[in-house]
Amino acid sequence: MIWVETIVNGMLLGGLYALVGLGLGYAFGIMKIVNVTQGDFIVAAAFLGVFLVPWTPVHPLLVIVPVAAISFGVGILLQWLLINRVLGQDPIPQILLTFGLAIVLRNGMVELYGANSHSIDVGELRFMGFDFLGLRLGVLPVVILGIALALFAGLHLWMRRSRMGRIIRATADDHQVAQLSGINYRRVYGIAMGIAMALSAVAGVLLAMRGSFTPYSGADRLLIAFEVVVIGGLGSFWGMFAGGIILGVTQLVALKLDPSSGLMWGHLMFLLILFLSPNGIAGMVRR
Repeated sequence: MIWVETIVNGMLLGGLYALVGLGLGYAFGIMKIVNVTQGDFIVAAAFLGVFLVPWTPVHPLLVIVPVAAISFGVGILLQWLLINRVLGQDPIPQILLTFGLAIVLRNGMVELYGANSHSIDVGELRFMGFDFLGLRLGVLPVVILGIALALFAGLHLWMRRSRMGRIIRATADDHQVAQLSGINYRRVYGIAMGIAMALSAVAGVLLAMRGSFTPYSGADRLLIAFEVVVIGGLGSFWGMFAGGIILGVTQLVALKLDPSSGLMWGHLMFLLILFLSPNGIAGMVRR
């Protein structure tokens, strides 16, 4: 039963990992942008949550709402003012720009908060648990999985059924044809980047509730995001969710077998899936 509990807890962790990758995958799927800033922005959102929690008279979980709203606005401005200027067939300018932004953001966080570790205090919620079918599960990980599922399902439905979602999909397919139809693709890209940043902000706050972080944690977050996207397959929401689950389960099972292994086996699983199917899980399903 202890192995079943380990796998279930790995799935709970994997839901959070999937959310970490969702923002990166969404931005790349719509705009073909490799946003190297994503990992450091996740950490910046976590620091914003740390700052807001003492000033808001609500449960720390609800701080997600203002953090996501602020991040949405920042994402729009970032796209309109900077990233739209380097859009094109060559990804190098985009990578260099976002890499530079990541360095500035990281050093800014060090100046403001120092290099010490931080976390968001959720009180007793972090230690609360319950028994389910003989398994001991934490309340906070279950809540986080529920939030991740809701965001994946909500974004999936919104992209397929709303007018704005269809406009974004049309722009992603061919922005030049969309422009001929009267769509301002640069404005659409701004909204898409705002959504991507808001999703990353939610992931950052939830990660800060589950564990500690420093201004230098962005690289680890970015690596997880890339692995989730590649394992799941570009353009597949539920493929990315499955990719997060695979990483989470692999990590916790490996830690159970070898407590000193860290994330090594998760990275090896990523390489194995990349070797077997370069298009990820979505590519396997489409075969």
